[in-house]
Amino acid sequence: MIGLFNLMRNKRVFMLMIGLILFIAIIGFSLSDRKELSWPEKFLKDTTGYAQQWFYKPAGYIAGFFEDIRNMRQVYEENEQLRLLAAAYARDKVEYNFIKKDNERLQRELNFTEQQKQMYNYNYLIAQVISVSNDANSRTMTINLGSKNGIKPNMAVTTVDGLIGLVSSVTPYTSTITPITELNEVSIAFNSIAATIEGRENESFGILSSYNRETGMLVMTKIAETDKMEIGDTVITSGLGGVYPRGLRVGTVESKQVGDFGLTYTASVKLSASFDHLTEVFVVQPPESPEELE
Repeated sequence: MIGLFNLMRNKRVFMLMIGLILFIAIIGFSLSDRKELSWPEKFLKDTTGYAQQWFYKPAGYIAGFFEDIRNMRQVYEENEQLRLLAAAYARDKVEYNFIKKDNERLQRELNFTEQQKQMYNYNYLIAQVISVSNDANSRTMTINLGSKNGIKPNMAVTTVDGLIGLVSSVTPYTSTITPITELNEVSIAFNSIAATIEGRENESFGILSSYNRETGMLVMTKIAETDKMEIGDTVITSGLGGVYPRGLRVGTVESKQVGDFGLTYTASVKLSASFDHLTEVFVVQPPESPEELE
């Protein structure tokens, strides 16, 4: 029994020595200068590489997934910034267009007043329209200038485009304007307007006596048979009568026909000024007479 035990023990020592020798031989073989791997090394390397690819691909997919999430978030944030920039651009564009139109309007008004001042010695007071009444019996508008600003009844009111009415009543800080569309030869509030043709002031003459609501035009009467007034001519105030200053544009001649008795002509005049969305007007202030200055 003891002999068998010793035999087994000797075999273990022998096998351990053999294994140690093989291990040292393999290490030496591996560390030697070789151009090719041994088949066990090749097998181990291929097996390891095959196993690694199954771990590497899912890991790459997962890493790419999270990378895509980060990219999507970045794109979302960039889109939000672009939306804000687009909104700011749209707002600034609207404001720019408004300022541009306002500037163009002010330039037109400035040129208008300068030209009128050079032609005639009138002062133009800019007023804001603060209310409009569409009452059939009293179509009027109210402006924010009154007697404190030098406004007086019967002063003409115009825009850059043309005559729109007459100051009918005044308070210290506001004035009421009766529009030219209320013109009526039998009306006490609105007298007829002496008119002529621009460029032929000494050759043409007529009276703007009423407004035809059916045609939307002024009726010009008492035109002489020899008058050379033509369709398309520009009608302006002549200044006769002492109410309306001369040179204010009224409209254009649209038609001309023989009057009721065949001795004079009548004409239809299309207004130059538009009454839609009026915001600013000019009150024409004529030069004061010596009596008024005293």
